[in-house]
Amino acid sequence: MGTVPAIKPAAEASKSRMISVLATPGTVARDYTRALARDFAAGCEVTLVGSPHLASLAERHLRGEPVADGEITREIAPCFVAREGRRTDQVVLACTHFPLLIGHFTRLAPWPVAFVDPAPAIARRVHALIGPGGAGAAPRPFAAEFTSGRPPPEALRKALRGLGLAVTSAGERAVAD
Repeated sequence: MGTVPAIKPAAEASKSRMISVLATPGTVARDYTRALARDFAAGCEVTLVGSPHLASLAERHLRGEPVADGEITREIAPCFVAREGRRTDQVVLACTHFPLLIGHFTRLAPWPVAFVDPAPAIARRVHALIGPGGAGAAPRPFAAEFTSGRPPPEALRKALRGLGLAVTSAGERAVAD
């Protein structure tokens, strides 16, 4: 299952008609992303922001390592556009890593905006594809595979436990409790 930047719901919710898409440079460069903006954000000014460092900052944060506010601010600053009495009111988080920093984004934003997290829509789509398993069925276990061959650091193990996952086999597999 692929993910799609949530440009359509951001455009539908925008009052100022100014939205930004915060993504990786690769996502910003895709013709597909530009087509989504053209097809689903007609009448909106769309600012595409390719952040080269935000995914790695989110990974550092997930591992429990410090991330300076200035580092995050530099990455999100281009999302905030003010022109002719209007300003950005929706910021699409177009990378699965970015919602990990949403608390930082909210605190560091120069004005209040809605950060559009695609996770709820993705979860609904996964649920639609795999279904609940029928009435009264036991929940299916969720497994995450680590492909690096190295066990995750303790801070990541802690974060996984906080998400309801338990590391079960030498740090290479996590299964839902």
